[in-house]
Amino acid sequence: MDKLEKTANDAAPGYAAQVAELFREHNRALIAFLQCKLNSAHDAQEVAQETFMRMLTLDRPEQISSLRAYLFRIASNLAVDRLRMHKVRNDAALEHPPEDIWHGAPIPERHASAAEQWRGIREALRELPEKTHQAFVMHVIEGRDFAVVAQTMKLSERMVRYHVTHALAYCRARVGDLEMP
Repeated sequence: MDKLEKTANDAAPGYAAQVAELFREHNRALIAFLQCKLNSAHDAQEVAQETFMRMLTLDRPEQISSLRAYLFRIASNLAVDRLRMHKVRNDAALEHPPEDIWHGAPIPERHASAAEQWRGIREALRELPEKTHQAFVMHVIEGRDFAVVAQTMKLSERMVRYHVTHALAYCRARVGDLEMP
């Protein structure tokens, strides 16, 4: 039995089910959020997994008013820790740089690429139908639950999920970034 299954079995059954639902609803958005912070699909996936592990092992989860907000707070903190760890390693490596250090893309080029991707995403969102754009913004950017978005937009939760999924797929296709989850 792997570590995640064991931890899920040790958690209270109701709470483990809540975390499983969080995973189903927000894992892709969490990975996309982490990818923006970490600039690495691999690191984003690792930090997302660690985030869910931490959620499963909370001492008093009943004291948390919004599990989704707490999920993203844990992920953000872990991303900062990961970035600090990388900085320490990079600083140490610069003291004794390997001969092939300059073969990667320079930092300004990576920033320009990220800025270009962000412009592409903003443009793609403007191209979406109004309901799709609104559902995406309310759920992914504002962090509202599907039920709240559905009630606000007077749609079924299934339609809200469809609009959000459509927006994510459209943005991925429009930007054409293979690193996005």
